[in-house]
Amino acid sequence: MKHYSVMKNESINNLNLKEDGIYVDATLGYAGHSKEILNVVKKGFLYAFDADLEAINYSNEELKKIGTNFKIFHTNFANLKETLNDIKVDGILFDLGVSSPQIDDSLRGFSFMHEAKLDMRMNKDQKFSAYDVVNDYTKEDLINIFYSYGEEDKSKSIANEIVKYRENKKIETTKELVSIIKNSVGAKYFNQKHPERQIFQAIRIEVNNELNVLEMVLPDAISLLKSGGRICVITFHSLEDRIVKRIFKKYSEVDDLVKGLPEIPKEYKPIIKIINKKPIEASEDEIKNNSRSKSAKLRVIERI
Repeated sequence: MKHYSVMKNESINNLNLKEDGIYVDATLGYAGHSKEILNVVKKGFLYAFDADLEAINYSNEELKKIGTNFKIFHTNFANLKETLNDIKVDGILFDLGVSSPQIDDSLRGFSFMHEAKLDMRMNKDQKFSAYDVVNDYTKEDLINIFYSYGEEDKSKSIANEIVKYRENKKIETTKELVSIIKNSVGAKYFNQKHPERQIFQAIRIEVNNELNVLEMVLPDAISLLKSGGRICVITFHSLEDRIVKRIFKKYSEVDDLVKGLPEIPKEYKPIIKIINKKPIEASEDEIKNNSRSKSAKLRVIERI
């Protein structure tokens, strides 16, 4: 299984792993980060989460080669807090990218480069898929997600063309959708700007409710940290990074209600500190070896 874990060394180093610590890999994927954690945490424990059963089955076998002090939950990390039953941990890692095997598996429908049924579900048990978004959403809803989640300038034209096309037949495949996108914006814009990237990203985010889940889970993750515990988050586009930056800023500053008071009440004091003011980015060597790491940003906080 060919899989590159983006910024593996940087994220593992910033978790400050302890041999007897308790850690969470909230985005197990194909266990690239989890294997590194388990190699260090000989006397501790690793909890891992993933919605993709294929990834879990593969990773379970890989991790068993290292140790038995781990447990994998087949659920979205949205359920982190309730699943762990408020257990306190020393570190949590989020790698928010779609894993290479998911993109490269043409049957999953994540990639605009492979012919496949429109799917894009991280969790195959989920009924709702890219097919439903493309064929059932109103024009206004399509415009909204293409603008909001894809930041695509030609969202209106693309949504118009999708709605017009599906009057005659359902849109079934990735290549069919790419062709509609190309027709709606013209060959010149298509070849220069590659709007299919933005549109596929937008649909994937919608199908998997990615940004709403991220918004919800970060405060939960902070609440699970022991004093001195860390959270590392790797994002892959500006929408994710903005959410992470904003939430980390909120919890690392004194509440506006009490700013300027001579004595700040305990409940209004910051509960985390930001470790890296600017996000850590992948090295030039890593980008050469794995072009998908080019847009990655790593942000790290520590519980006070």
